[in-house]
This record gives sequence, C-alpha cells and structure tokens, in this order.
Amino acid sequence: MHVHDVVVMGAGSIGQPIALELALRGLNVAIIDRLSAPGRGQNRAAIGGMRATHSDPAKIEICTRSLDIVKRMESEHGLPVDWFQGGYLYPAYDPHTEHVLKSLLTTQQEAGLDIAWVDAETIYELVPGIVRNGLRGGNYSPGDGSTSPLKLSLAYSLLCRRAGVSYHMEREITGFRLAEDRIVRIDTSRDSFSCGTIIDATGAGARTIGAMLGLDIPVFPESHEAGITEPARRFFQPMVVDIRPGPDSANYYFYQNKENQVVFCLTPDPAIPGTDQDCTSAFLPQVTSRMMGIYPRLRNLRVRRTWRGLYPMTPDGFPIVGPAGYPENLWLAVGMCGQGFMLGPGLGQIMADIIADGSTAHQEILGQLKLQRDFSGEEKLK
Repeated sequence: MHVHDVVVMGAGSIGQPIALELALRGLNVAIIDRLSAPGRGQNRAAIGGMRATHSDPAKIEICTRSLDIVKRMESEHGLPVDWFQGGYLYPAYDPHTEHVLKSLLTTQQEAGLDIAWVDAETIYELVPGIVRNGLRGGNYSPGDGSTSPLKLSLAYSLLCRRAGVSYHMEREITGFRLAEDRIVRIDTSRDSFSCGTIIDATGAGARTIGAMLGLDIPVFPESHEAGITEPARRFFQPMVVDIRPGPDSANYYFYQNKENQVVFCLTPDPAIPGTDQDCTSAFLPQVTSRMMGIYPRLRNLRVRRTWRGLYPMTPDGFPIVGPAGYPENLWLAVGMCGQGFMLGPGLGQIMADIIADGSTAHQEILGQLKLQRDFSGEEKLK
C-alpha cells in the first residue's frame, strides 16, 4: 500500500502541472498512469498552440496563467520548451464571421486580454501572401503563441521529480474502496494507494473512471487529426485560425513553430466520436485544400507526417473542474475539449490554490466549470 497526501490519476497535460504545484506547497504527491511514461497519452498529440484568447472569463484566466508559466520556463528553470510568441490571428472573409469575432472582443478585453480588431493591411503584414480578396480584417492577440508539447511534458516531469512527486506508471486502475463517502483506497493492476485527496486527470478515460464510482461524467472522446511539414525559413508569424465552416470541417488552423515547421489541424464536421487514433486518407486532402485556399504560399511545403489524437469533449465545450461532490475527496480536472495542453499549467496553479491553500479566490471558475451544471452553454472558440 502506497500512502500519499494526494494521488493524481493521469500523467499528462493536466495531471503533471497539478501534481507539481501541490508538491511545491509541501504535499506528498503521487501520479499513477496506465501508460509507460509521462505525456504518452493525448499530450503528445497536441499541436502546441497556447492562447488566452477564449470566449469566457474562466478559460481566459486559466490560460493567461499558463502563458505566464510557459514563457518563464526556460529563464526560471533552464528548461527549453520552444516557446514562440507569434500571436493568434482570426481572419474574417464574410460579414457573419466579422460579427462573431467583434462580438467576442468586449468580453475578452474586459478580462484583460491584449486583443484587437485589425484591418486587412495589418493582417497582410503579419501573414504576407494571405488571400486578400474579401478579407475584411480580423482579431489579433499578439501575446499568444506556441510551444513544444514533448518538451513541455519533459520539463514538467523533471520539475515534478525535483519537487518529490513519485511516478507509478503502467498501472491500470481496477477499482476503488469507499468508506463514509470517501475513497480510502485505489486499486491498480499492480498495487494499491491510499490518500487524502484524489484528482481525476484521466482525459478521455474520465467517463470510465466515473462509472467505477457511480458518477455520470459527461466526457465523450472525439478523433481529430493534425500534421506537420518540413521546416522552411520563417514566412509568417501568428497561428491562423479560420472559423468559417467548410465541407466536412467546422474550422481549421495552422502556424509555423519555433523550428519553422508548419503545424496544422482541422475540426471535423460532423464530429468523429470514439477512440480511433489511426490516421485517415481523407484528412490531408481536406485540410490542405482549405489551407491553400487562404494561404497559397503553403503549396510547395512537403508534409512530414500526420497523426490523430482524442479531444475529450463535454456537451457545452467547457472543461469540468472542481470537487465531484461524491466521493467527498475526489476532484475533477477533465473534459478539456482538446485544450488541455494550454489549460494545464494555469489549472495546476489554481487547483493547488484551492486544495493546498484553501483559497476562495477562484469561485467564479469553479462555478462555471463544475460538474453540477446544466451543460446548456456553448464555447464559441473551441
């Protein structure tokens, strides 16, 4: 029996930052995961974008913290994570898209975001060669950027170990023992754990874990594909996000990372439910057609590889964060809807504030993201 103050289930984009922040505040923390090494789940399928540009105050605050943490990772800890501050750009080519983007600005600016509507000429300077025909302008947030998912996961793993977090890998959770409405033991395929607080950061596996405890956790995985090209001398700065729907897709986005490779992704429409992570022959023709339709300068780049990952979706597109209610010592940090990579660092700080320090400063976030909500809203920048 392993005995700890806190056990975090999941060694990915969410679990490691939470474990680190709790350990830094003096708690004895363990991470358990069914895979062989940290970051081997959906963290390695992330494309690396990191933005505070969201449509709601909770995610804006969480990701603002994330950006601050990641920007300082190399200077504070000597751990390079390939941070590149290229910004995020949402271009508008039609009145409807322009209206949607402008309608978000008030909430975003009131939450402290450095974001503004810029004209077509400014966009052309940021993304030289972008199609100008019909370009009306767009929302631009210069403080956003990108970082390497693999390097950031490694950085968190090193920091966690320095802080005393113990890792227990290749452990499938097989059950829980409860007493007086609290989890008193976690059983795995290899051993058992006892702790005061348990945090579910299992991503796409959250619904399965919930079922073991009699909880209905509405997290439903969907398959998304991405790809990366060979490197080319830098020729544009921001992540370009086109939110216009198209044939078989809701939106698409691409950017040039610090190693000067173009990384790209597409949101399928209709969604592809399930846990299939095999690449398809349909993805590359779909996404390249849309990308070159807005930015023809991409046409001669060679694609190095594509991959497929899972978005743990919720009905309203917002994460589930906070106490489960039952069992009393279970906390949830699941349903990140494909944004766990950018939410993780900031969420780690916030959850440690609440769990370790007893802070009441984050009640608005907990209220918006709690499990006991009606899930009738909709995230506008999923």
